[in-house]
Amino acid sequence: MGTEPGTSFRRIVTGHDANRRSRIASDAPPVRVFDDLGEEGLVFHEVWNTRQTPALLDRNDAEPAETHLLLAPPPGGTRIRVLDIPPEQAGADFDAVFDAIGGSDAHVGKTSDRHASFHRTRSIDYGILLSGSITLMMDEGETVAHAGDIIIQRGTNHGWINRSGAPCRIAFILIDGVFGDDLA
Repeated sequence: MGTEPGTSFRRIVTGHDANRRSRIASDAPPVRVFDDLGEEGLVFHEVWNTRQTPALLDRNDAEPAETHLLLAPPPGGTRIRVLDIPPEQAGADFDAVFDAIGGSDAHVGKTSDRHASFHRTRSIDYGILLSGSITLMMDEGETVAHAGDIIIQRGTNHGWINRSGAPCRIAFILIDGVFGDDLA
């Protein structure tokens, strides 16, 4: 039904016709799905991105093109994606995973004493857990989120660890940010 890992879901995009009347521009699964990422069962479903905030609302119904998978939102823009995250696997190569998802610059796991999946992006990320459960690990502490929970991740070092024994699915809305104070 679209909320379970490994299942397809619809991406319904609205638009305008030549007379400025609203219409359904497309109704199909996302076309940008990445599953060869160095960790068995990890899947990125890239749903949409924008190149600026406020977002440009025009008659172009196409998602802005990208040549490869990128972890962070575009500078000044937004991104929505759905992730299928498998149960934690011993010996996972997070350097390879972050290379594959265009996030090597965000990967701090090599220097973290918490977990090799640790990373940090200059963004505010809204994570909505659709199914299963996942552990959100921080520099200090951790918590387990379950289906229906919403996480607001604010440019912090963090790692997602699936200790549940079953895949989980989480939707993320990422918005480009600017570090304040001395956080950069």
